Amino acid sequence: MKFFVCLLSIVVLISNIGNAVARAKSSKMPSQPIKLYYLPPSPPCRAVIMTARALGIELELSVTNLMEGEHLSPEYVKMNPQHTIPTMDDSGFILWESRAIMTYFVNAYGRDDALYPKNPRLRAVVDQRLQFDLSTLSMRYSNLYGPMIFKGVPMDEEKASKLNEAIDWLNTMLDGKAFVAGDNLTLADISMIVTFTNLEAFEYDFSKYENVVKWFGNTKKALAPYGYEEIDVAGAQMLAQFLKSHAS
Repeated sequence: MKFFVCLLSIVVLISNIGNAVARAKSSKMPSQPIKLYYLPPSPPCRAVIMTARALGIELELSVTNLMEGEHLSPEYVKMNPQHTIPTMDDSGFILWESRAIMTYFVNAYGRDDALYPKNPRLRAVVDQRLQFDLSTLSMRYSNLYGPMIFKGVPMDEEKASKLNEAIDWLNTMLDGKAFVAGDNLTLADISMIVTFTNLEAFEYDFSKYENVVKWFGNTKKALAPYGYEEIDVAGAQMLAQFLKSHAS
C-alpha cells in the first residue's frame, strides 16, 4: 500500500505539471481541469490519462478505490449508475467508458484530428480497431487474467489460446502498417497498448507475432513524451505485483 501511495503521488505530480504547461499554450483547452475518477493500475484509466497528456488536457485526478467500495457510494452511483472507472466530469458533463472519453477529448479539445481523423473512412478504421479492442482483445485478456489477478486461479490454457487468436488477428491487421490504423498514432493504439504493457509486465510471451512486436515498439516510442513509463508501465507493474502476490 505504501508503494502504491508513493507511486500515485509521483504520477499525479508529473501529470499535473505536464498538462499545465501544454494547457497554457492552447486557447481550446477546458476552462478548468477535467476531473477524472480513476485508479492507477486500471488499463482503461491509463489509456485515458495518456490521451489527455497527448492533447495537453489538464486533469484533476481523483483516486477511486474499488477495493474499498468507493465506486459504490451514493454520490458516485448518482453520477455514474454503472459505478465504473474511468469516469470524467468536465464542468458538469459526466461521461464514462474509456473509449468514449478518449474520443470526446479529441472532438472537444484536439488541436487537430491526428489521433481521431475526421475523414469518414480513416475514422471508420480507427473505430473498427477500437471496437476490436473492446469486444475481442481486451475482453479475452480480461477473461484470462481477471480470475488470475483477483482470485488467484492458475492460467487457463484454453483462455490463453483465445487471447493468442486475437493477437494473431491483430498481427494480420498490422501487415504493412506502423500503427494499428495506418501510418500514425491514433486513439486505437493508445487503447490497445495498455493490454500489451500488462502482458509484458506479466511476462506473457507474444514474441512470435512479429508485426505486433514492431507495433508495440513504435507505440512505446510515440507515447514516451506523454507518460508511457510513469502512467502505463507503472500501472502494469502494480498489477504484476498483485498477480504475483496472489499466485504465491
